[in-house]
Amino acid sequence: MTTTAHDQILAELQEICREVFENPELTISESTTAEDVPHWDSLNHLNVVAAAEQRFGIRFRTSEVEGLKNVGDFVGLVAAKRQH
Repeated sequence: MTTTAHDQILAELQEICREVFENPELTISESTTAEDVPHWDSLNHLNVVAAAEQRFGIRFRTSEVEGLKNVGDFVGLVAAKRQH
C-alpha cells in the first residue's frame, strides 16, 4: 500500500470518528486506541466499524474487528479489504 493510500484511509477514518463522536476537533493517528478517545465504548466502536464499512464499501468479520489494537491496525484492515 502506498503512503498516499494509507494516509487517505487514515483521513477518512478520522472524518468518521469526528462524526461518530460528534467532535470536529478530534485528531487520530495510527497509535490511537479506544482508551485515547472520550466516549469510545463498545456501542460507538460498532458505529465506527459500520460507518467504515459503508464509507469504503467493504464488510468486516467479527474476528477481524476483535483483533484490532489501534487505528493503525484498522487502516491496514481497510487497505487489505479494498484490495480484494
